Amino acid sequence: MFSRIVSSVDWILFFAVSLIVGAGLLTMNSFVSENYFFEKQLISVIISFAVFFAFSLIDWSFLRRSRMLIVLFFISVAVLLTLFITGSVFKGAQSWFNFGFFAFQPADPVKLVTILLLAKYFSKRHIEIANFKHIFVSGTYAFIFFVLVLLQPDFGSAIIIFFVWFGMVMVSGISKKHLLLVFLVGALSFGGLWFFAFQDYQKDRIKTFLDPLADIQGAGYNAYQSTIAVGSGQVLGKGVGFGTQSRLQFLPEYETDFIFASFAEEWGFLGVILLFSLFAIVIWRILLISLYGATNFETLFGLGLAVLFVSHFIIHIGMNIGLLPVTGVTIPFMSYGGSHLLTEFMGLGILMGMREKSKRFHKEDMDNEFLGS
Repeated sequence: MFSRIVSSVDWILFFAVSLIVGAGLLTMNSFVSENYFFEKQLISVIISFAVFFAFSLIDWSFLRRSRMLIVLFFISVAVLLTLFITGSVFKGAQSWFNFGFFAFQPADPVKLVTILLLAKYFSKRHIEIANFKHIFVSGTYAFIFFVLVLLQPDFGSAIIIFFVWFGMVMVSGISKKHLLLVFLVGALSFGGLWFFAFQDYQKDRIKTFLDPLADIQGAGYNAYQSTIAVGSGQVLGKGVGFGTQSRLQFLPEYETDFIFASFAEEWGFLGVILLFSLFAIVIWRILLISLYGATNFETLFGLGLAVLFVSHFIIHIGMNIGLLPVTGVTIPFMSYGGSHLLTEFMGLGILMGMREKSKRFHKEDMDNEFLGS
């Protein structure tokens, strides 16, 4: 088993991810003396690592079966609907199942199911992908998840699901005129959401994006404090444990939504460059593995996973430096929370299992070519 793990895992990717996880833990540990977030997150990290290595040993080719993914789709829909009956309300959103000793947010694994569904759909129709109906059908799958998550309301996760769909449509070979139509539909959808779906506090967040300093004691408070924290880190940072914005709790949600700001305050510009470099390595390795996928399904899954991580990363950084509205989006592998961390390592574990399958697939191709020559 150990030799199989060594063979299947991309250790460069794992090392980069581990450093990002470590940066998150170290930042959490410097917030307060009780170490509450650090201790709980450490347990989540251990569980996530175990799931990652276990998943890397599995042959995931069974996910290519349409029946399996349809079952996953309906299970996901049922779970999201169950939230409206038995889900716990936290900060105005009914998006959690609370089991007492731990809480679970279904929107996170649903993002992974969205990637699997779209990878399967586009892999079967890559030759005729220029037909607009396939964009519409694929959008229907994602839209169902989008609506069910938005109604919780969890605007951040809903936006991520949209970007996963949009990103995978982009890499699937869509024509430029269809791309323009998608943008038009997106603009019309946003207009409809603004007038009929968005809550007042969500509208306030978007208005704050246009003028972050207009209400720094109200809707703009979080964004204002976050930009102060990032800017005060300067080049070398204030040092681990000396971030005043987080330690003195001027910066809310410093362990989740604004952990990048807390990290930047303590580590400075050089630390941010290092963090960005680690994320770049992670995305590079995911794309490289995707390039050598055994089939289009594995390739599209890897690309979808990259879109997921990049979307989380860009939105989280953007809202931490005042360029995007505050939507509660976490930064991968670093923010506090077991649900998103477990989902991220599940996705990487599936990718590792696909990588091992791809290696055997390409080896067989090379052997056949050699024997046939």
